[in-house]
Amino acid sequence: MDVESQLAHDEGDRLIQEENRNPTENLTVWGVHVSFPKAQRFSVILFTSIIIFFTVVVGFLIGILIPRMKANPKPKNVILMISDGFGPASQTMARNYYQYINKLPNGTMLPLDEILVGSSRTRSGSSLVTDSAAGATAFACGLKSYNGAIGVDLSGKPCGTVLEAAKEIGYYTGLVATSRITHATPASFAAHVVGREDEAAIALQEIGDYTLGRRVDLLFGGGKCYFLPNSSTGSCRNDSIDVLAKASSAGWNIGNGMEEFKNLKSNQLPTLSLFALDHMSYDIDRDETTQPALSEMAEKALELLGTAARNNNKGFFLMIEGSRIDMAAHSNDPATHVHDILAYNNAVAKVKEYCKRNPDTVMISVSDHETGGFSVGHQLGAAYPGNENLTVEYLWYPEQLTTVLHSGEYIAKQLLTQTVLTRKDFIQDIIFKKWMGIASPNVDDVNYLLNTSITATEIEYKIGQIKSDLAGLGWATHGHSAVDVNLYAYGPRADELRGNHENTDIGHFIIRSLGLKLTPLTDKLANLF
Repeated sequence: MDVESQLAHDEGDRLIQEENRNPTENLTVWGVHVSFPKAQRFSVILFTSIIIFFTVVVGFLIGILIPRMKANPKPKNVILMISDGFGPASQTMARNYYQYINKLPNGTMLPLDEILVGSSRTRSGSSLVTDSAAGATAFACGLKSYNGAIGVDLSGKPCGTVLEAAKEIGYYTGLVATSRITHATPASFAAHVVGREDEAAIALQEIGDYTLGRRVDLLFGGGKCYFLPNSSTGSCRNDSIDVLAKASSAGWNIGNGMEEFKNLKSNQLPTLSLFALDHMSYDIDRDETTQPALSEMAEKALELLGTAARNNNKGFFLMIEGSRIDMAAHSNDPATHVHDILAYNNAVAKVKEYCKRNPDTVMISVSDHETGGFSVGHQLGAAYPGNENLTVEYLWYPEQLTTVLHSGEYIAKQLLTQTVLTRKDFIQDIIFKKWMGIASPNVDDVNYLLNTSITATEIEYKIGQIKSDLAGLGWATHGHSAVDVNLYAYGPRADELRGNHENTDIGHFIIRSLGLKLTPLTDKLANLF
């Protein structure tokens, strides 16, 4: 054997001996060949098994989650609708009434009925029975505060709101209400005061005269009186500040009447349109030539904000309040209450249509609280309905509401100011026969209204009580109640709101949906007052 062959033979022997000392094994995983000592066989197989297991699990989760995320993406736009003072019984009454006047079958639903997802608990941080200020602050800041608080926490310190945070990331924002735009609900999204009665300060903050600067792009509603200096007729201010003039100087487009409102364009933002010195009229009293319906304001707001947002590749946040549902309930005025509820449902239908056309938009509808302790059924006498002689039936009478032409508020004002007829003729011929559809009024009711010492509020309450009794409807209070209220939602991730929630959960849902950061704004507001 030559030297070269001997060397090859020796190398082969050495490798065989090495293999015997450190035997190896080969493994192929997903096309990759791996060699390893046989002594490490268990460790390698265990490690490989773990890798395969986690790869399969991750792949499985990705396979499930990605399609779900694509099917249920985060919304780009959020519309929060608030039906002030509107409880579950009120929706039942409105549905019954709507079915009756339109001769519709029992299964007919109102727009809200179609998007019911759950209910909301309403207690505030200071009481089991909330007011609108604390209720709206829960939605706006995502925290509980005391009754009367506007955009402040339990200690009275300002809290950043979802509207302010939306503007911080370049979104367009708007507030629509049928109350004064400085009233508790709209104010809580764009202002910070320790007491809701400070509407003069709220007006200034809403146009951007505060620490954060302008945060609102659109304001529709009533309450012009807080935007006028005290030298102007109808002003509610105690100072000489002309808020409208300040707004105009700051670049706001100031609306003037229905025609201008109808022709508003997105390039006119920020825009401010106020249609009444005080609250806008109840829908039953509304003059459509001077005041838009809630649904019209909602449509116009969506048109303006939606167009501006699309043109700038941004989203928007819009709050729409059916404010006067609550006020009619405070008066225990069922006919006025039902008209404003139906007007709100009309607005809901328009908003839902917008969401259908724009699937990146989610709408939420919720009440801040219930008002009136309302019941669809009322026991007037000692005989309980369904007694053994069946002399009293379980009934309520929607037809009694169909004959009412005006609210108790309107009737009271007319009774106290009219001078054409004698008071008795006006009461019998105009109020009862013409406006309430009561041909033969109760003598006691007539005599009550003949009393010249009664106030407008007392007249309102009496008008409501007369029609409630005739219709078989009941009220427990002229104030609020603690009952849970219905929660409605439609659009991307609306399922997150299914079930029973705290009112603060609504705020947290908006924060998650739009990816908002409220804490930095709260920090900036620390020295506001």
